[in-house]
Amino acid sequence: MDRLRHLWRRAVQTARLMVGVPDYDTYVAHRTTHHPGEPIMSYPEFFRERQRARYGCEGGRISGCC
Repeated sequence: MDRLRHLWRRAVQTARLMVGVPDYDTYVAHRTTHHPGEPIMSYPEFFRERQRARYGCEGGRISGCC
């Protein structure tokens, strides 16, 4: 069961990276290890920040969108 769970997590992580959404758990691990004591974004904050970085979203709208 643990192997199946691990494979599923890797598949989800790969799918997210393919569409440009970095893995939140990896982000949290990095912040905890390399930036202790600094705030960590919640998942919704992280997701919005990644969208803005990738697509230039401002206020929920994508730049260049009709």
